[in-house]
Amino acid sequence: MTTTAAREYAGPVSRAVAYLMDAFLVAALGTAAAAAAAVITAVMGARLHDATRVVVAGLLMLLPALLATYCAVFWALAGRTPGMAVLGLRVVATGRRRLSWPAALVRALVLAYFPIGAVWALVDRRHQAVHDKVARTAVVRVPPAAR
Repeated sequence: MTTTAAREYAGPVSRAVAYLMDAFLVAALGTAAAAAAAVITAVMGARLHDATRVVVAGLLMLLPALLATYCAVFWALAGRTPGMAVLGLRVVATGRRRLSWPAALVRALVLAYFPIGAVWALVDRRHQAVHDKVARTAVVRVPPAAR
């Protein structure tokens, strides 16, 4: 891992593109689960038509929680999500310690339920968003040799 002074912080555009890639993947998986639930309840009978609406609405309302879980697991285990890996980005703790599970979870929850906080990355000198500030993390570029 590089020192704080040698880090090249990821810009807001690359961060946004990575986030959109991950959000699209999670939305696609959530939509597929909702569609599968709708098909299963439709096959079970017409009486479950109202239950289908409830199940589909419930699954779609859970999308932020699914996104938070997806991000927290990837950040804690690999330091990056698949969208971040494509763009050569990594989440790191601002200190010299490894990114912890609690920090990954806090960062993911703040991002999933307060996504407008990401706009702060436009004005911060290290391009840290609100979720980075709260979890004491930063997003850095990974050198091509280290990928």
